Amino acid sequence: MSEAGRVPSPAAPPAVAAAAPEERKGREPEREKLPPIGLAGAGATAGLDRGSKGQISTFSSFISTVSQKKEATENRGSPTHLVFPNIKNVRDLPPVCLDVRQKQRVSTDALSSEMKAPLLPEPVLPIQPKTMKDFQEDVEKVKSSGDWKAVYDFYLTTFDSFPELNAAFKKDATTSFNTIEDSGINAKFVNAVYDALLNTPQDIQKTVLKGIINSLLREWKGPRSKDDLRAYFILLQNPQFNNTSTYVIYAHLLRQIATLVEADHHFLVHWFKKKYRLSQKRFKQLVERLLQFISLRLFPAKPEEFPPITKCSWWIPSASKVLALLNTANSLAHPPLIPYTDFYNSTLDHIDLMEEYHTWQSFGNSHRFSFCQYPFVISIAAKKIIIQRDSEQQMISIARQSLVDKVSRRQRPDMNMLFLNMKVRRTHLVSDSLDELTRKRADLKKKLKVTFVGEAGLDMGGLTKEWFLLLIRQIFHPDYGMFTYHKDSHCHWFSSFKCDNYSEFRLVGILMGLAVYNSITLDIRFPPCCYKKLLSPPIVPSDQNTPVGICSITTEDLCQIMPELAHGLSELLAYEGNVEEDFFSTFQVFQEEFGIIKSYNLKPGGDKIPVTNQNRKEYVQLYIDFLLNKSIYKQFAAFYYGFHSVCASNALMLLRPEEVEILVCGSPELDMHALQRSTQYDGYAKTDLTIRYFWDVVLGFPLDLQKKLLHFTTGSDRVPVGGMADLNFKISKNETSTNWLPVAHTCFNQLCLPPYKSKKDLKQKLIIGISNSEGFGLE
Repeated sequence: MSEAGRVPSPAAPPAVAAAAPEERKGREPEREKLPPIGLAGAGATAGLDRGSKGQISTFSSFISTVSQKKEATENRGSPTHLVFPNIKNVRDLPPVCLDVRQKQRVSTDALSSEMKAPLLPEPVLPIQPKTMKDFQEDVEKVKSSGDWKAVYDFYLTTFDSFPELNAAFKKDATTSFNTIEDSGINAKFVNAVYDALLNTPQDIQKTVLKGIINSLLREWKGPRSKDDLRAYFILLQNPQFNNTSTYVIYAHLLRQIATLVEADHHFLVHWFKKKYRLSQKRFKQLVERLLQFISLRLFPAKPEEFPPITKCSWWIPSASKVLALLNTANSLAHPPLIPYTDFYNSTLDHIDLMEEYHTWQSFGNSHRFSFCQYPFVISIAAKKIIIQRDSEQQMISIARQSLVDKVSRRQRPDMNMLFLNMKVRRTHLVSDSLDELTRKRADLKKKLKVTFVGEAGLDMGGLTKEWFLLLIRQIFHPDYGMFTYHKDSHCHWFSSFKCDNYSEFRLVGILMGLAVYNSITLDIRFPPCCYKKLLSPPIVPSDQNTPVGICSITTEDLCQIMPELAHGLSELLAYEGNVEEDFFSTFQVFQEEFGIIKSYNLKPGGDKIPVTNQNRKEYVQLYIDFLLNKSIYKQFAAFYYGFHSVCASNALMLLRPEEVEILVCGSPELDMHALQRSTQYDGYAKTDLTIRYFWDVVLGFPLDLQKKLLHFTTGSDRVPVGGMADLNFKISKNETSTNWLPVAHTCFNQLCLPPYKSKKDLKQKLIIGISNSEGFGLE
């Protein structure tokens, strides 16, 4: 936007009208005339206004019409409520949509040098009004004197402008701090000032808000200096924005931050990343404040508090963009400042997710806003709904096409054509499954039904689950040779042995895809980096020559598979002696294949290049890349293509690697009380003595025994995305001798429990049963 298109700041700074209760009574009708607020460009707004674009106001014209009653700042008795009249001026702002397809997985560290913000000359700052010690002494004096004047003057001066904010909180006014490594802000002083603010009289709090309005008005133009960024960084942490009465001001602050250029965002992201700048608790408060802002804008408790959503449709896109900056900062921090799940907004579980998804599918990231542009705010449960419904629509589409083809050829349609029908022999389970899936490749996106040859039975879900369990158990058996089990990490990894046919790895990928597609939880233990590779890239490239399953690998990834080797490589990196003389290693690795030791060069001529103190980092990186990428490339590529042959959907772009793992294997978080509430009974009532004994025992189990029980009865010690209720767990009465152990039907998540007469007897038999079973208990 050109300068000519910007609205100049008003000549005189406006004051905030904060009327006393008796004054507001006479002005209540004005609350119904909340002003139309300016849209943030087509891309940022259309997803929420869903159509009309009425007249809208600019921020400066909006604020300049606020009542000029300065005496309102003397009112200490009532909370801050801002009353705004109607405005008609119009101005569009740049789009604030994040391109999830390109930027979501790209570190801001990758910005080119020209993107890293031209440095503007820093303005001369006012003299620092007080030190942190001076301020704290003033606050302490108030407790004895009751005189707030010194504190009031500090807040009045500090929040009056961006230069004053910098003068107060910048560690050294003579230093530029034009670096991503140090914001130059005295974070402890900022925290102390904000912590004290909430305990000050109302007139001081209103003075701060008025100063923020004036500051935002003055800075709503031109390129930003680093002092401006520091001011935004400070203002964003203001706890007053937890109050809905401040949301209009908060929205404009978010919009100004959201519409900064990418180079400025680069600085903010790295400043937020620094853990010593913001504690985990305060960082989480920032995130929760933004999530609450979005939730209350979507579902306001008191709609009359806000402008109509059609008049301020830029609020949510602006907040989402700022959340994206915090999410990027969190992702770049090692370890993350907060868990990625803390960015989930459960309120979004109650909106029309498929409309959001279809909007994103149809318009991408540039025309209409959709929460799918910011997938980190969508919970795994909501993403599962999107994937399932997208899968169902694809299933229906494929089935409909099959029906049309039959009719067009004048053939009689039958119900079997609507399903992926698998007919396999138990004695040839892997080969029959591979043949069936290869033959019926066009039907992979139909609903799965399994029949075991020579056995009567209708697949109502149990046979399908049994097929998965038997097949996974056989394929992952060490004797089968496809995967290696690492005892130290309790996970499987791909065998690097070369073979002529990698179709069975493709089968495993198809199995995982079918499990996600058909909502089956698998008992598979792959390390997290496997799922990272599975999303590299999340959409299968059209060019078959493009490498797949290759991603950036670190020692942390290796540690999740081979912790001893990772520890040894870390020791090599930290070794203080002469690496070349003491280790006598070259850029070469050795692997045993069928009893034969084979050597591989990590780089051309690697067998003649010694590992030294200078090149050991390169050696370690090449070694890890060889183990987790290059040595298993063909195996993993087959696995990758198998998975994506079933789950070829843009919905995968919404997922993090950790979320793919949860969809495939379930969540490790157990809630046995939730399982108790959702359990069904056959032959028992929940008040029966045996059932009461059972739950007393199970709820008293340590976590490892609870996991064994779940594994014994369901075939997996993990919980589906929907929680324990989705297990459909059932306890049936087994009319046998109480000397018998419990029996499990894992295909139906069913536990058959004899009517034990004592809690001691039940506990003893149950522990024996769940501790001496393979976990599948198939009958």
